[in-house]
Amino acid sequence: MQHYPDSILNVIRQISKLPGIGEKTAERLALHILRSPGPQAEQLAAAIRDLKEKTRLCSRCYALSDGPVCRICADPRRDVTRLCVVEQPGDMVALEKSAAFQGLYHILGGVLSPMDGVGPDDIRVRELLARITAENIVELVIATSTSVEGEATADYLSGQFAKRSVRVTRIASGVPVGGDLKFVDQVTLKRAMETRRDVG
Repeated sequence: MQHYPDSILNVIRQISKLPGIGEKTAERLALHILRSPGPQAEQLAAAIRDLKEKTRLCSRCYALSDGPVCRICADPRRDVTRLCVVEQPGDMVALEKSAAFQGLYHILGGVLSPMDGVGPDDIRVRELLARITAENIVELVIATSTSVEGEATADYLSGQFAKRSVRVTRIASGVPVGGDLKFVDQVTLKRAMETRRDVG
């Protein structure tokens, strides 16, 4: 690597800090950027600068946004009576790609994990409680992961809303479409059996 000038080595070092990018991939990307036309490299640099300067959290749901309120919260076609709770912005994006939910979201920013010292005050539970009251939410859909922490968070949230006039639901989990039963873990199979439904 030392045969490269410092300017290239610096780019390789910076790119290799990205998750999933090793030194060889970083080297290829740096050389690709170097070979790119000047305007294309400038556009990449400007896009990264804009990403850091303009991206913020939506003041309503805490999704990533370029303005005070994200596109989903600003969309008048959304069902404002249904709220889906997820752990991180990426979870919301995954649900949006499925086009299965047309309501609004609330991003907790993590899950409860007493072993790691993460309690209700460390994630956006207080803000969720305030939204349920202020926005007259009819249904709260809990879409946390099926990890131990995700399940604990779902149970905690269910308990918080047990005495309120809001319907609390949990997304189903189980055998994936096209999945072979012999390769599915026991926890997933147990959940699939517990959430079975009538057919026909």
